[in-house]
Amino acid sequence: MIAIIDYGMGNIHSVNKALELQGAKTIVSNKSKEILSAEKIVLPGVGAFDDAMEELKKKDLIYCILEVIKNGKPFLGICLGMQILFETSEEAKETKGLGVFKGSVKRFKEDKGIKVPHMGWNQLSKIADNCPLMNGVPDKSFVYFCHSYYPLPKDNKLVSTTTEYGINFASSVWQGNVFGMQFHPEKSQEIGLKMINNFVNL
Repeated sequence: MIAIIDYGMGNIHSVNKALELQGAKTIVSNKSKEILSAEKIVLPGVGAFDDAMEELKKKDLIYCILEVIKNGKPFLGICLGMQILFETSEEAKETKGLGVFKGSVKRFKEDKGIKVPHMGWNQLSKIADNCPLMNGVPDKSFVYFCHSYYPLPKDNKLVSTTTEYGINFASSVWQGNVFGMQFHPEKSQEIGLKMINNFVNL
């Protein structure tokens, strides 16, 4: 069973449908007991960093998330759901993230000659060939993005793919049982479904 955490800010329907297409049994939940009992966990997210952390606090889900990660269960954060795994964000300087990954979340700068938000299809450059979710994903594959902020890990060993958009940024990260994708695999057609399939079959 894969639990999709519902804290009021995720693209729940699309993520759930993509997981089910890959044969997963899923539950959409904001109840700690159900999430803690799941085999794998997905944390989607659309919106603002501080709002996301506030909703997780209101629903008493922060301890739950940290506990399933500590217990070694496969955990996938998508878009904002990945960003809040970091320590801080320029979007909400007074709000701390979950601190699962060391590092911060930065805003793209328009002076690089780019439009913000970064929206649409862009390429992945594979850095970590051994990342389980990237198994069978060709280098330079296109995936779908929609974001104004990007992660900046303190340790480059966390980076599993990078993407060029004014700068070369970490588009996915991985450490042990925890995976994060700045792009939306559920909207990335065949390539995204391949990554989701890899997660389902961990």
